[in-house]
Amino acid sequence: MTKNLEVFISVDVETAGPIPGEYALLSIGACDAYQPGRTFSCQLKPTTRKADPKALEVAGLSLDELDRTGLEPEAAMGKFRDWVLEVAGAEADPVFVGFNAAFDWSFVNYYFHRYLSTNPFGFAALDIKSLYMGATNCTWAGTKSSHIAKALHPKLEGTHDALEDALYQAELFRRIRSVER
Repeated sequence: MTKNLEVFISVDVETAGPIPGEYALLSIGACDAYQPGRTFSCQLKPTTRKADPKALEVAGLSLDELDRTGLEPEAAMGKFRDWVLEVAGAEADPVFVGFNAAFDWSFVNYYFHRYLSTNPFGFAALDIKSLYMGATNCTWAGTKSSHIAKALHPKLEGTHDALEDALYQAELFRRIRSVER
């Protein structure tokens, strides 16, 4: 049964490399796109030692440190699922929103199905870059975050911290939605 209300949840992840399964999901950040004070953040124990050193450097994460301090993936995904369902409530469907959603979605979807057998977002994600392209009729090259930020003047900026990036993406999403109306 589809509900009439939708809650847009901005999600960002940091990973050890380009694809789930071979590389680990290391950090999840999320916020309600229209109530950004409602946030979720966690770091996960790596499921593999395979890593792209540049990915770890950009995110400022260490596999050794996450082995000690990160949550087990099943526990992390359970907490994230519970948070998503709490934010959406009984009356709304949660909608995954991401900047270059295909990347973040692939890890989140894989981990939800691998550890919990279900994904509370269902089977689709809303991509901010595509939304911007449709709203402005720009080229795909015009959807770089630096181009969008120059046009929309957000107060926040991307930092490669999953929660900070989720908040930044939520601001971009709100600004695009207000332009397209």
